Amino acid sequence: MSSSSDASLSVAPGSRKKIAVNTGGGDAPGLNAVIRAVVLSSLRRGWEAWGIRDGYEGLLTDGSEGLIPLDADAVRGITHLGGTILGTSNRGNPFQLESADGAGPKDRSGEVVRRFREHGFEALVAIGGDGSLSIARQLHERHGLPVVGVPKTIDNDLEATEYTFGFDTAVATATDAIGKLHSTAQSHRRVLVVEVMGRYAGWIALYSGLSGTADVVLLPEIPFRFESVFEKILRRERRGRRFSIVVVAEGATAEDGERVWQQQVQGQVRLGGIAERVANAIAEGTGKETRHLVLGHLQRGGEPTATDRLLSLRFGAAAIRAVERGEFGTMVALQAGGISSVSLERATQRVRTVPLDSDVLQTARDLGICLGD
Repeated sequence: MSSSSDASLSVAPGSRKKIAVNTGGGDAPGLNAVIRAVVLSSLRRGWEAWGIRDGYEGLLTDGSEGLIPLDADAVRGITHLGGTILGTSNRGNPFQLESADGAGPKDRSGEVVRRFREHGFEALVAIGGDGSLSIARQLHERHGLPVVGVPKTIDNDLEATEYTFGFDTAVATATDAIGKLHSTAQSHRRVLVVEVMGRYAGWIALYSGLSGTADVVLLPEIPFRFESVFEKILRRERRGRRFSIVVVAEGATAEDGERVWQQQVQGQVRLGGIAERVANAIAEGTGKETRHLVLGHLQRGGEPTATDRLLSLRFGAAAIRAVERGEFGTMVALQAGGISSVSLERATQRVRTVPLDSDVLQTARDLGICLGD
């Protein structure tokens, strides 16, 4: 299915085509596997494949320094590697690029598309999360850029796809860390509060907290009461379980509170700090010795799991099939176990959060995990 297919841009069998691929936003395990699939699938059709460095910034670099020719040798042995061989940027929105003269954000989207066409590219495979794919959508709708998106985010919060690649690896990393904390928490009879990523969605917190046998899991979808958390910890104490593991999503909030933000450079802010707030409250409310830690970018790094590798390869190959069919303005998606195409408009219209009637959420309740409500 495609909301914006242009027959004039479709590819005749056997014709030569020059394809570009880029990675935008935060990195995620599986990016290199997608790139490999895009390149090999393109070469199999007799097309050229090129990489754009650092999101769209490579198109704003003089000459061809921002572009990388990609052949079979360039992508050999990269499926298992974390990160991205193309580099990425979460500050490279061409519609709002900072000016070198300090005059404020400038719209250079037209220049990006002009240079894209000057280099002879006929299609772009844009790999990214909701921010990057929203940019791709605008470039398509405003400037006619022929683009197919690939859903990437460890947060698993993209609408219209059941899973995004990078999520499974992030959950595995978080689950491993939570598991290792049990022994030290038990040894010192402490409460340990672990902050995981996820922004406004609790997928990582729920899946890793459940898999890592946490006692409390706090999600953005369920505003929590500190009293409920205190009672869970004290109830364990009365039963002789003198330690507890609390997993909190970075976007979680108390019923009467606001999200916790950290100040960034240049006035930008990001989520973070909720684990420290929760730990301090637990120590005061229960009298238990409490520590907190933030897993942070550990969740983004390392080798992708087999699940993420396979999903990434499937997405990359499917993106080239979509290009071949001329299905631009779309994103490849996992639906009912298969890969299909959905419009970028549908894919980016809202954040995909954990449904309150989710069977995974109900499983957590049935196992006695406190969700703070």
